[in-house]
Amino acid sequence: MTEPNNGKFVSAVFVTFSGNCRKALTFYQTCFGGTLHFETFEKELQGYTEMPVVSGSLVSDNIIIHGSDLVHNEGRILGNYLSIFLHCKKADDRQALIEKLKFDKTNSSDTNDDSQRLVEITDAFDVRWILGV
Repeated sequence: MTEPNNGKFVSAVFVTFSGNCRKALTFYQTCFGGTLHFETFEKELQGYTEMPVVSGSLVSDNIIIHGSDLVHNEGRILGNYLSIFLHCKKADDRQALIEKLKFDKTNSSDTNDDSQRLVEITDAFDVRWILGV
């Protein structure tokens, strides 16, 4: 679902983080700004070192990211999740975002080529981003 922002729609996604939702959404807040909201269980759950996030959200001007620590019965398997596409207005804006998303992670693709229409990057939480200009 997308929500209106000044008469325009922004991208909204839902990602299952399986144990690190609070850390991931807090990290994304450093990339996109915005406001965080978390709903957690009131008591500990077996298998979790912290109170699991039932529902979390980051709402910024450009993107809304919803997430949870709770996974489906089959679990979260790397490779079967989604890619998030985000259109950047300028190549400089995209490069700044790439640097934020890369954090300490190395990426084998050349992300400094402004002539590329789409750039793919995987962040420290194994979420794949496709950034266009």
